[in-house]
Amino acid sequence: MNILKEAIVSNSDMIKNYKTSREKAEDFGKIFIFKNNQPDAVLLSISEYEKISELIEYLDGLDDSDLAKIIESIKESND
Repeated sequence: MNILKEAIVSNSDMIKNYKTSREKAEDFGKIFIFKNNQPDAVLLSISEYEKISELIEYLDGLDDSDLAKIIESIKESND
């Protein structure tokens, strides 16, 4: 997973400065919230969430064999 340094927010900063964190999520599409120097959560912008939701709904509509083919194709392209 590739995480941009600018898209990392500490848990305490998220709590103290929610509005700023939300604006960062809009700028980057998502921000990664770290707690004790470890990834803890992800805050998505609404536009990023909508894109991901569309993809999930599409994948949910596929039958198991079509889904298996897509997964295999992704694995092959990553090798």
